[in-house]
Amino acid sequence: MYDQVSAALSSKQLNQAAKLLQQWKLAKPQDPWLKLAMANYWEAREDLEKAQASYTRLLQTASNSKVLSQARDGIQRVRNQLAQHREHELQAAKRQSDVKGAAVLVLTPIEGERRETAIQGLAQVMQLDVYTARMRIPSKYWRIFRVGAAGEIQYFWEQLQAHHTPALWVTIDQVRAVPTFRVEQVLAFTPQLKIVCLNSAGQKGTIVVDWGEVNQWLNAQLPIFESVVDLAPWGKLKRKDTTQDFAQVMDLHVKKRGCILRFCDRTYNYRDSIDVPGQPQTPSAHLIASTSWKGMRALFQGYLSTPDKAFTGFGQGALDFMDLLPRFDSYLDLARREPSAWDRAFHLYSCLKFLA
Repeated sequence: MYDQVSAALSSKQLNQAAKLLQQWKLAKPQDPWLKLAMANYWEAREDLEKAQASYTRLLQTASNSKVLSQARDGIQRVRNQLAQHREHELQAAKRQSDVKGAAVLVLTPIEGERRETAIQGLAQVMQLDVYTARMRIPSKYWRIFRVGAAGEIQYFWEQLQAHHTPALWVTIDQVRAVPTFRVEQVLAFTPQLKIVCLNSAGQKGTIVVDWGEVNQWLNAQLPIFESVVDLAPWGKLKRKDTTQDFAQVMDLHVKKRGCILRFCDRTYNYRDSIDVPGQPQTPSAHLIASTSWKGMRALFQGYLSTPDKAFTGFGQGALDFMDLLPRFDSYLDLARREPSAWDRAFHLYSCLKFLA
């Protein structure tokens, strides 16, 4: 029967092949040659995803060496065709896309029953094996998956959406366009938040915000590195960078105004700012900074929802992509000896949350 089906498929007689397959299925539904013929049939119909799934199941379940050999050949043919189709569609998407420049594709966490569907979707769209796709789908934190031309990233995002794999994408031009104000001091906490801040040009101004306008806020720690001398093997001295401290950052997202308000404990002007209500007075400059920051964070917690604290989980993986992206301002001035990818990764994360 397999030879008859193969002959029908070779002569493009798909209806005849379908009739033969139906008769065969009624007679011997568990015949591995029938399952191979079904995979051949889907391949001939150019239903490549069904063909790939059929060949894959055969590789997992069949024991007949000839069936396995033909299934391996079949899945390789299908993968080659899928790669050619994807490359053709990708090039067309790049040409047709109105969005230019670089972009970032981010996978968002998913758990439960929908996770397996998302894994299969990622494997199909990106032509990955299922094990690799499972390792890439995050369960807790957002994860950068790919950077590239905007048209390419948009195409992959659309394909992932169609395959029920949660993801989002953003262009670097969109990141650059988000107004981000660096807060220097607070003039009032109630009944509205009144702040003095700097814009991207370093110009100082005052902004008054109703607490109800703040849609979300982020808390993050950014490592501060110091160069130290350590003892290397054989008693040699070696200089290396190590984390000595962390800068504390809080971002308030004000969607109605279309801007981000960024507080940083290293650049905030504690002495000229109004006292946080209920904060005890301390004579030490260090204690003023420490208690004011903690008090301000507690005050925000009272006015706003629970803060997003997931940056560190995102940032660990994002560092590998920062050098691949065009430059953009981090809106942080931490007096570092040299720029840190952590600062840009945080700004990217905050803008992703803002734009999502």
